Amino acid sequence: MEVTESAGPNPRKYILTPTRLFNEDILFCIDVDSESLVEMKAVSGPNGRPITRLDSIKQAIMLFVNAKLTINPDHRFAFSVLGKSASWLRKEFSGEVESAMAALQGLSADTSYGLADLTHLFRIAAHEAKKSRAQNRILRVILIYCRSSLPPHHQWLSNQKLFTLDVIYLHDKPGSDNCPQRVYDALVDALEQVSEFEGYIFESGQGLTRVLWRHMCILLSHPQQRCGQDDIDIPKSLTKKSPPVESAGGEESVPVSSQ
Repeated sequence: MEVTESAGPNPRKYILTPTRLFNEDILFCIDVDSESLVEMKAVSGPNGRPITRLDSIKQAIMLFVNAKLTINPDHRFAFSVLGKSASWLRKEFSGEVESAMAALQGLSADTSYGLADLTHLFRIAAHEAKKSRAQNRILRVILIYCRSSLPPHHQWLSNQKLFTLDVIYLHDKPGSDNCPQRVYDALVDALEQVSEFEGYIFESGQGLTRVLWRHMCILLSHPQQRCGQDDIDIPKSLTKKSPPVESAGGEESVPVSSQ
């Protein structure tokens, strides 16, 4: 598509090269360390039972799956979990909502795994990415990590970028027993080393479900259509602003508070 900018004395032309957007195979990897059982704030489930990080993660994933399939029913999903390393939860990629629900219903966490190794996750992703490419699709991994004190580690060649990595990091507030900043930095390093397209990383130590959902909604964006994360300006603020007050008869206008 050719576009002409007419502003100014010397109009400029630029060309937008047509690009095909490939359907996605999306592999969720969910941290099942005992820290995923930390309770969220100001929410409760059936019978007043507190909602944990893992509960909120399941809800957010189902929100994502339903919304993504509404955008394009040809996207597919598979599921894995992260203990000491990654392992499959539901290996077959499927575009059925019922398949995602069945995979998540049996998901639980009750063990403290300590240090996490992401190497096997990246190996799985690279293998699946090659199969996706053979079908004219692309692979994305969405890692949801919950450990506040132990940065994950990995071994990977920096020139081997076959898939895109997104990360959501839920953590405790910084304290003497944890170091979420160091964990976050390690996750950023991993993302930058393995991502084929622009990968996003979001973190929250607030314990609020709505923040997790907001991050998950931003991840609905297709990797081939993304701006850099620093340029994201969504969601827009909905703060109510007072309309400007016009002065009458030459008198000075007095600001009116919206409170």
